[in-house]
Amino acid sequence: MGVSETVPAGFERHFRQSPATDPWEPLWSRRDDGFTIGLHVREAHCNARGLLHGGVLSALADNAMGIACADRADGAKGLLTAHLSVDYLGSARVGQWIEVRARPRRVGGSIAYAEADVLADGEAVASASAIFKIVRTADG
Repeated sequence: MGVSETVPAGFERHFRQSPATDPWEPLWSRRDDGFTIGLHVREAHCNARGLLHGGVLSALADNAMGIACADRADGAKGLLTAHLSVDYLGSARVGQWIEVRARPRRVGGSIAYAEADVLADGEAVASASAIFKIVRTADG
């Protein structure tokens, strides 16, 4: 990692590996009042204009919000995304530090709600919300 890729205090390598996110590694995460995923934007995260791709951003928001809710869903086998909404407010470029700060809003017996703010070097670039089905049995 170069000087521009310093990881802020409190972040550790993200524990949740997935074939979908493997090309975006390294990802970082921390538990706080919710759950935050962080990364340095690289070319592999960008669209043809050199900006962080909206699909990458939405996938990371979905991941962070799901984990934030799962942490509060006692006895859950998993969560399934039922609804995901992302509002794009700005853009991010290669080298910027992204934080997806997710917070559970309500976690019930079968449904969970979450919100997230996405920051690029501290500036808002997106907000997201999601609804998850809480899976309580092995067969979903």
